[in-house]
Amino acid sequence: MGASYHSFCPTAKAMELLDERWTLLVVRELVAGTEHFNEMRRALPRMSPSLLSKRLHQLSVAGILERRTEGAEVRYVLTEAGRDLRPVVVALTDWGTRWIGELGEVDLDPKLLMWEMHYGVRHEELPPGRTVLQFRFPGTAGRAGTWWFVVEDGETDVCDTDPGFEPLLRIEADLRTLTRVWRGDVSWDRVLSTGDLRVAGPEEFRRVLPQWFRLPRWASVERAATPLPV
Repeated sequence: MGASYHSFCPTAKAMELLDERWTLLVVRELVAGTEHFNEMRRALPRMSPSLLSKRLHQLSVAGILERRTEGAEVRYVLTEAGRDLRPVVVALTDWGTRWIGELGEVDLDPKLLMWEMHYGVRHEELPPGRTVLQFRFPGTAGRAGTWWFVVEDGETDVCDTDPGFEPLLRIEADLRTLTRVWRGDVSWDRVLSTGDLRVAGPEEFRRVLPQWFRLPRWASVERAATPLPV
């Protein structure tokens, strides 16, 4: 995969497999349980489909994953060697959370945020039947500025076009604010109390909105007192 370091060092040998651009992020998705190509595309929206195909093929040749075909369905499943990368991914994620706190404008991506948040929907906390949530990011151009979650029967559909159902709640915030909430940099309560995040809809549901989402595990990682300058 990557260029050879011409070294017997185990770290160097591992990085020959893993240090090409996007490779570890693909592994991260596999470790998280993503098995289908289109789901990986949505989780890695700035990675081209051709490069994703290339990286999956390289990981398969390297013995990190298996490509399994079941009828018309293709799944990508980690091998024992791939599963052994889980603590590596967890450690890197925790390190990045602890030490690299600053977000540039180029790091903010509504498509990625919505896709990540849909994994955290706590279906058992929502009212019965269909629940539609609308998210608006003022200042974000075009269709990327408005999104919908349609939650029904234990599934969450992420829509960038109006699904045609009346939203139960309408959530509005700038993209950076909601991203920081999801990262655990600031609490739901904080942004709701300051008005940086606004929710329209029946009061009984507005009050419990934060309970409808489970933040990612790494959101609770303690931050360094002096983050690295980046």
